[in-house]
Amino acid sequence: MSLFDPSPFPGEQETIGADRPLADRMRPQTLDEYIGQEHILGPGKPLRIQIDTGHLSSIILWGPPGSGKTTLAFLMARQSGAAFIPFSAVLSGIKEIKAVMADAERAKRMGTRTVLFIDEIHRFNKAQQDAFLPYVERGDVILIGATTENPSFEVVSALLSRTKVYTLRPLETAEIVELLKRALAIPYRGLGHLGLKVSDELLDEIAVASSGDARAALNTLEIAAESAKNAVIDRQTVADALQRKVLLYDKTGEEHYNLISALHKSVRSSDVDASLYWLGRMLKAGEDRLYLARRLVRMAIEDIGLADPRAIEQGMACMQAVHFLGLPEGDLALAQLTIYLALSPKSDAAYQALNKVDAVIESTPAPPVPLHLRNAPTGLMKQLGYSRGYEHAHQAPDAITDMACLPEALAGYRFYQPTDRGYEKTLRQRLAWLSEKRTNKPETNG
Repeated sequence: MSLFDPSPFPGEQETIGADRPLADRMRPQTLDEYIGQEHILGPGKPLRIQIDTGHLSSIILWGPPGSGKTTLAFLMARQSGAAFIPFSAVLSGIKEIKAVMADAERAKRMGTRTVLFIDEIHRFNKAQQDAFLPYVERGDVILIGATTENPSFEVVSALLSRTKVYTLRPLETAEIVELLKRALAIPYRGLGHLGLKVSDELLDEIAVASSGDARAALNTLEIAAESAKNAVIDRQTVADALQRKVLLYDKTGEEHYNLISALHKSVRSSDVDASLYWLGRMLKAGEDRLYLARRLVRMAIEDIGLADPRAIEQGMACMQAVHFLGLPEGDLALAQLTIYLALSPKSDAAYQALNKVDAVIESTPAPPVPLHLRNAPTGLMKQLGYSRGYEHAHQAPDAITDMACLPEALAGYRFYQPTDRGYEKTLRQRLAWLSEKRTNKPETNG
């Protein structure tokens, strides 16, 4: 790999390379052709100023597939007159990094700037990412990294501190429709020479199904164009090309956690329609059904608790149903449980109670178990006072005794404070009744 044999910009030749995918041929050749990302490329925005003035710095472009990361990197290098070196995190290692950097140093001495574009930078391990640091710091290269993953988790902090992160958004439906119309109009580079006819409604359908991914939308249009009869792209042709809606999802990446967070918070907020929507998104994307069942059981415990004691029963029954039925019937059980949890009264009192217990255990010495609560299976233990003073609840009126069960140092602590929602209202009344019956020290909050 050498800087003196740089890769050409994609789509530079309009009549040669027609066998390349439409999405590659239709890459914008100038920033004026670039669609979307106005929040970072609009007039007066910092990145646009850098590009227009040619004062480029190392950056990370973070965004979903098809949002224009690679194209933007190409255009930045082209407009600034820098050499452009694409570098794959999948195919390259430390040896290749050092070779490229040696070329970059030589080019710098000759007055040529180098834009080193690293696709999928999150796939580099820590040692590989660290290898870039001295060259970025000295300005030997202008590093542009592209990633679909959150850089906070996937890029080493030392490299992050030397770069500016720009977030790219999924393209809007109208922006994708504009790209599709452009592809239909431009000959050879696009599909204009075919004279295709397609309604705006079907273009909207393709754009919506792409979920903000321009590459996916152009791929769908290309497939539909190949199947069109008499140069007409009809509804059936589009349906066949789509096959299934494209959904941004990575079971081990950030979007996985974004979606489960949205589901959890929608259930907690008692928004049944939003809860079902986020569940549907995860089902459609192929999420592990037992993972969803486990997370819903957690919601039943953490967010509903004793406000509806049946919630956990429903959760465990759902888990068994999903395991027993499989697909697609098990999905109905997940939907049913989601509806039940979203509409249930909410309480995290049990969750907070355990947190208070943990805090007290962490902040106070661990007192011994009171003697009267200990069993005394041997004569010596009886002699030492084990079990002395124990009061058997079933032998007391209403099964209530005055016996203290907390260590003396914690007497009166109240960890569980039920709400007045759902069944916990009954539990709250029960606690008040028990308090009246007992003669322990006054209660205090832990």
